[in-house]
Amino acid sequence: MSRQPQPRRITLGGREAVALTPEEYAQLVASRRQIGGQSARVRVLGEQVRRTDRLLRELETLVAAPGEGCTHPPDPDPAPGCLRCAVADLLRRHRDTGR
Repeated sequence: MSRQPQPRRITLGGREAVALTPEEYAQLVASRRQIGGQSARVRVLGEQVRRTDRLLRELETLVAAPGEGCTHPPDPDPAPGCLRCAVADLLRRHRDTGR
């Protein structure tokens, strides 16, 4: 394993600082941009995970409570007490809020 490079330390105005070459400074700036972009993606993924978790918890609640049977095809206006319609409506609402 190679050792980490040791920074060149200088003193400016009585304060210790680190000297960078223009190339090192450009690499530092590029790394900061990459990290910023990655943290934004992580935030988006975290929100997707929370939304999916909410969806699954709500689906569990619906499935745990038995409803009356449904004999009609899916309808944009779900029938009260119909588990199939309630699940379809829930999925539609969550899908629409995720866009």
